[in-house]
Amino acid sequence: MHKIYRPRSPLTFLTTFLTAIAMVIAAGLMTPTTAQTSPTKFKDVQGHWAQNCIENLADQKIISGYPDGSFRPSAPVTRAEFAAMVVKAFPGAVNATLPTAPIRFSDVATNYWAAQSIDKASGAGFMSGYPGRIFRPAQNIPRAQVLVALAGGLGYKAAQPVATTLSANFNDAQAIPDYARNAIAAATERQIVVNYPNAKSLNPNQVATRADVAAAICQSRAGTSQLALIPAQYVAGNKPQSQPQSTNKTSEIRGVWLTNVDSEILFSRDRLKNDLQDLAKLKFNTVYPTVWNWGHTLYPSQVAKKVIGTEVDPTPGLQGRDMLAEAVEEGHRNNLAVIPWFEFGFMAPAESDLVARHPDWLTTRQDGSTIWAEGKHSRVWLNPFQPEVQQFMIDLVTEIVTKYDIDGIQFDDHFGLPAQFGYDPITVKLYQQEHQGQSPPSDPKDAEWTRWRADKITQVFARTFEAIKARKPKAIVSLSPNPQKFSYEEFLADWATWERRGLVEELLLQIYRTDLNTFISELDQPEVRAAKQHIPVAIGILAGLKDRLMPTPQIQAQVQAVRDRDFKGVSFFYYETMWNFDTNNVARRKTAFQNLFTSNVTRPNLVQEQAVKTEG
Repeated sequence: MHKIYRPRSPLTFLTTFLTAIAMVIAAGLMTPTTAQTSPTKFKDVQGHWAQNCIENLADQKIISGYPDGSFRPSAPVTRAEFAAMVVKAFPGAVNATLPTAPIRFSDVATNYWAAQSIDKASGAGFMSGYPGRIFRPAQNIPRAQVLVALAGGLGYKAAQPVATTLSANFNDAQAIPDYARNAIAAATERQIVVNYPNAKSLNPNQVATRADVAAAICQSRAGTSQLALIPAQYVAGNKPQSQPQSTNKTSEIRGVWLTNVDSEILFSRDRLKNDLQDLAKLKFNTVYPTVWNWGHTLYPSQVAKKVIGTEVDPTPGLQGRDMLAEAVEEGHRNNLAVIPWFEFGFMAPAESDLVARHPDWLTTRQDGSTIWAEGKHSRVWLNPFQPEVQQFMIDLVTEIVTKYDIDGIQFDDHFGLPAQFGYDPITVKLYQQEHQGQSPPSDPKDAEWTRWRADKITQVFARTFEAIKARKPKAIVSLSPNPQKFSYEEFLADWATWERRGLVEELLLQIYRTDLNTFISELDQPEVRAAKQHIPVAIGILAGLKDRLMPTPQIQAQVQAVRDRDFKGVSFFYYETMWNFDTNNVARRKTAFQNLFTSNVTRPNLVQEQAVKTEG
């Protein structure tokens, strides 16, 4: 979703360590207090290295303190307490994988205060028992077990050689138990290992403190907050900020989005052929043509024909031809990677044939309304929590992946949902089933309600990712969202979690800003820095709108800022605004873009790199 932080243009862009228990904990801890509605301040964590994290989790009702106003950050955590914490912290992962029958541990009575949490945490892969179906709920949990649990429940896998990762990051790597080595290596890659005061001293067999566990949870949930909650110097594997880089890149994404709005490039084979040749001559190497927009596909689709009634967008210029097949053929002829852009995601025009045929597929606001205004256009949103909608989207995506020799497929935060939606009967019923009959909060921005919906959307994105890889393992799953805070809070698209779970293989972050300092501040956000260590991260730069082109010096300065911070390239939104709309200065604008790229380079490709490592 390509958006600028101003009124929308007609262009279509983008609770508690112990839960709330009312009994004294068998381990002898005092009963935690109920979470507060105002920002939480514990008297014994002021100035503590994990203060921001602890207070943030308390505000989110994930952990709580004690009646005397303390948190006791150095106190140990039992296995039962930890189980309760992860169930509260990661409801999406827990609810996505619950077994039909819970494991019955001989030392966990059915009326034990944490019995339900233990069932859920073990069923979801966060925790396991000991031989003989023993759980040992009152046992203090070691630091190694905490990391194994988080890596297992969140599905983290080590991408790099385990021995290398551990020896490079920990002075005491030899003390890591064999059962924990793979998981701790994966956790290190994902930057969820926090060691205070020395990042390289893991102390894997030491009992985890409440602060230790809170820190690991904060790191595992990184991306749901704009702020860095743990000081970077205590995060294992954290790399210092890169120094300014040379412009002589050997691998760089040089991309352009091709739209069907205020642009003619997709509506004629000759125009498409000539313009792709132009881009290749200017040493671009990637195009992102839109293929799902305004309730229609821009390529002949049997899935669309069956569901919508028409196989291709009826706009003149798309009839009697296959635009995507032509783009792939001409793009590859010119050494351009072609990654179709699934632009509209779950959004559709209110008056579209899709909506007329399937009005029951729409989600609503709390008042039952469905219309979402985008500029002068009336939009509606398909319900991403409805199985039929999910299958339709997956069918569209897998059709493209199967039918065309594409290099990947791209989504943006339209694969989310505006935060005010989700009050339709289907979603409300689903929420009630998972919340003992309680209805969703009336506040659409309620933290738990936001997290629940975002986690459900993450599950849909994971299904889509798996479907793509089942059909074309080498296809890149690319994502072009807005900055995380906006994407998560406004559109329930938690891309930082998607990336940490390995569901994103290329990130093009849309940073459409005119002020350079504001632009640079978005580049330096912690979730962006974290993603750079896992996957190619490039930056989407606004070249202009139909009625307002961005000044060439601004574009040049932003490209240089991206390169200085060692990102993996740029992509421009959108093609026509690069030079064609500046009718009096087409040659000058084109030369300015040509000067950005002085030699041809390959584009970084995580999928190919992983394949080479596997084959080697």
